[in-house]
Amino acid sequence: MAVFPQMRLRRLRRTDWMRRMVAETRLDVSDLVLTTIVSDAGPDRVDIPSLPGVQRLSIKALVEQAQQAADLGIPALALFPNISQNQKSEDAAEAANPKGLVPEAVRAIKKAVPNIGVIVDVALDPYTSHGHDGLMEGETILNDPTVAMLSKVGAMLAEAGADIVAPSDMMDGRIEAVRQGLDDAGHTDVAILSYAAKFASGFYGPYRDAIGTSAALKGDKRTYQMNPANIDVALREVEMDLAEGADMVMVKPGMPYLDVIAAIKAEFARPTFAFQVSGEYAMMKAAGANGWLDYDRIMMESLMSFKRAGCDGILTYAAIEVAEQLNKSG
Repeated sequence: MAVFPQMRLRRLRRTDWMRRMVAETRLDVSDLVLTTIVSDAGPDRVDIPSLPGVQRLSIKALVEQAQQAADLGIPALALFPNISQNQKSEDAAEAANPKGLVPEAVRAIKKAVPNIGVIVDVALDPYTSHGHDGLMEGETILNDPTVAMLSKVGAMLAEAGADIVAPSDMMDGRIEAVRQGLDDAGHTDVAILSYAAKFASGFYGPYRDAIGTSAALKGDKRTYQMNPANIDVALREVEMDLAEGADMVMVKPGMPYLDVIAAIKAEFARPTFAFQVSGEYAMMKAAGANGWLDYDRIMMESLMSFKRAGCDGILTYAAIEVAEQLNKSG
């Protein structure tokens, strides 16, 4: 094998075209999933202070954004609700309402923009008065009753037209139950994207502001979300979810867990996604706004790191602006 001075690795870095030609990892618009927040109150568009550039959208504005995303070549959007406080309850009943905000939004998108995929969150935290992802008895999160509720919610959202249901609650056994619920309701073609390795992270704050759960949350979620110290358990979670019928798996948050992403992809070779969560996005936006970092550059670098780690797709609030840049450069 040649060594310096015969071998000079900088030869292949001399020009832009050469760097592009030998790039080992590529980021494409098809890798992006747009993260969106739909609201049932207020104007069509409401800024979210802790998520600069992101807005709570009415269904009308959401459909417009879905069309914009589809026109840019973004394959899918992931939908999260901000519902009125008076619709939240201990039993999260609104989550299973077939005429609720999310199923109405799904129907509107699929009617107006049928060529974009719709991924729906299957979780109870936007609907519970206590802000947790599960039903509660005293201070305890109830696993099995929550799973039964999630199965019902998943089938209802599939009936509304969702293409992919994404259980994000981290209850044991929920993938099998959701899959069974989908199949029993005749939705055998609806896929499951499991939040298989979702960590109890400090990076979720702006999202909780966006969906209105920050003030409501009692305690924390460490009894069901994963300990950030663990990777072996993440592999076990993924193994279980795949065995129960998950078609795709996801790691959340993203950048602090690139090692987890890489290990999952290497071990299972199944479609693997990352969620670039609200805190990751907000940090980069804040640093860019203050002139501390070049936002466009670090956003692209962060997304490339997900691809390099093995991701097949990335959920990000920045999907539209990134797609515009990629289309411009391509």
